Amino acid sequence: MVENIKWLGHDVFQITENNLTIYTDPYKIDKEKEADLILISHAHYDHCSPDDVKKIQGPNTVIVTTPDCAEKLEGNIKNVKPGDKINVKGVNIEAVPAYNIGKDFHPKSNGWVGFIFSIGNKTYYFTGDTDYIPEMDTFKEKNIDIAFIPVSGTYVMTPEEAVKATKAIKPKIAIPMHYGTLVGSEKDAQYFKEKLEGIIEVHIL
Repeated sequence: MVENIKWLGHDVFQITENNLTIYTDPYKIDKEKEADLILISHAHYDHCSPDDVKKIQGPNTVIVTTPDCAEKLEGNIKNVKPGDKINVKGVNIEAVPAYNIGKDFHPKSNGWVGFIFSIGNKTYYFTGDTDYIPEMDTFKEKNIDIAFIPVSGTYVMTPEEAVKATKAIKPKIAIPMHYGTLVGSEKDAQYFKEKLEGIIEVHIL
């Protein structure tokens, strides 16, 4: 179920499905296969990196992102805010809230997002940079197959909070992210996996 997913570090995933190549938050990547779709969650430099976008952007690439991020980029860009739903190249995409509770790195007022998107027969949830927020308690109804969850703490949820969030979301598979680049280490990912053993399948890529 995860053979089509490649982790490129931090919050960067390459997902190949239905002859489409999708990337999340490209940052510090080498030149990779050209993107059909790029999902960018928010405007921080380690998520919205114009130089990295250019490495995978082609004439037919569509970027889905927030308005403040769109200002830094060029090409075919679709602006979204939390609650928006769009279809790009047959991929159904819902922009969902992503924000911090009790810290100021990602304020709710910024309108930054995560993405729940369906392609083929799979539904993915890329949380973006977020804490465990109340909205996640409703996402179990979306029958998420694969969720990408930050685990490093500091700017996002801690490993302990990530475990709670994952239990609420109830994906078939969870993949930890947001560690090993700026903050957090593989220990955080291992803790996350151990605490969900026998509850939710976790793949560390």
